[in-house]
Amino acid sequence: MSLLAGKTGIVFGVANKRSIAWAIAQAWAREGARLAFTYQGERLKENVEDLAGTFGPDTLILPCDVTRDEDIAHVFKTVGEKFGTLNLLLHSVAYAPKDALEGEFVNTSRDAFRVAHDVSAYSLVALARAAAPWMTTSGSIVAMSYYGAEKVVPHYNVMGVAKAALEASTRYLAYDLGPKKIRVNCISAGPVNTLAARGISGFGEMLKHYEAHAPLKRNVLPEELGATGVFLASDGGAAITGQVLYVDCGYQIMGM
Repeated sequence: MSLLAGKTGIVFGVANKRSIAWAIAQAWAREGARLAFTYQGERLKENVEDLAGTFGPDTLILPCDVTRDEDIAHVFKTVGEKFGTLNLLLHSVAYAPKDALEGEFVNTSRDAFRVAHDVSAYSLVALARAAAPWMTTSGSIVAMSYYGAEKVVPHYNVMGVAKAALEASTRYLAYDLGPKKIRVNCISAGPVNTLAARGISGFGEMLKHYEAHAPLKRNVLPEELGATGVFLASDGGAAITGQVLYVDCGYQIMGM
């Protein structure tokens, strides 16, 4: 029997076929989940339509700017009316202005700090609040984080601070939503060659560093992140909430 048979979900953050969100969405769909997708801006619309369309012509695909409450409300109203209930939500959304991911963190502008936290951290709170009324039986909300939330990663800068806020938000949401049988967790992935990652200065060197220093002597594969996403969405993760799961070939355990 498929692990997610009969479950419905919504995926935020697919940009192209390299996206971690797409790897998890594929894994969820293979295990029987029925999914809806969102896209941010016309630039990404065609990519998301092409990918999500592989799940069938009736796959729901909606525009959503996660900084706009009216967009979020429309998305969940539409998804709720189509599915009737919601079980899964994937938050794979992050953004900071490019110049904030270069140079020194101390030079982060007030506006870049605000934008990074609004898009990358507060959006999880907004999406969880909108999803909760539709998660009437139980729910699993999964967000994507990175080691830069815990330790300094050169050039990750304000995004590391925003990811720390995301992880803290996960814990507080888990506490608030636990009585409703809604679980909230983060996957902290090792570096993956995604569209967002390529915007980080020195990303190629980061991949080499992880491969050299992680206990498994390699980088994580997208399909491995997909498998972790299935675990957290399934009954196997039924007692896990408020946690950050490191899926990074063991890099996080190393001191030097």
